[in-house]
Amino acid sequence: MALDFAPLSLAEGVQLVSFALLSLIIIVGSLGVVLLSNIVHSAFLMALVFIGVAGFYILLNAGFVAAAQVLVYVGAVNVLILFGIMLVNKQEDFIELKNAWVGKAATGAVCAGLFGLLSTMVVSHPWAISTAPAAGDKAIEVIGQHFFSDYLLPFELASVLLLIALVGAIILARREYIPGESISPTEALTLPERPRELVAAGSPTDQSL
Repeated sequence: MALDFAPLSLAEGVQLVSFALLSLIIIVGSLGVVLLSNIVHSAFLMALVFIGVAGFYILLNAGFVAAAQVLVYVGAVNVLILFGIMLVNKQEDFIELKNAWVGKAATGAVCAGLFGLLSTMVVSHPWAISTAPAAGDKAIEVIGQHFFSDYLLPFELASVLLLIALVGAIILARREYIPGESISPTEALTLPERPRELVAAGSPTDQSL
């Protein structure tokens, strides 16, 4: 019995190749985020993952959501994370934890459970194509109505979480106490800077300036 395969059109072929490339970018970037030892590199790879997700939205003809993904997650959240990483300058000695394998085992179990739950949901979902008419030019208006009616609570919670992240980054970037100097409680929010090392005149560092 001969099988008759219908050739893919150019648009379908481009969509298929784009979907495969974006999937590869997201998978490789996600693995780099959790496996790389350099946290700055992980943050940049996370931005790449966000851009890949925005590409998925473009394939779904959701241009506004794709632009919001880039502006909010890449331009705001990821930049905030990078500022928090680069401004924190705390050096701590490595302390080996006892029974560290327990935490790793618990983390692996939680990750495996989440992966199984998501896999079950993906397999069991019918993924039927929606027959509802597309919003078209009114997509932004429809999204705004849902944001301030059906999804008002999650929308506000996301804003609170971003505010908490901003405050946490500011607190982590504060100057540490100078050893041997007592600071009153009223001066806790105006911590003095660490003493800087003096550079002799004519040194390579001074000449580079």
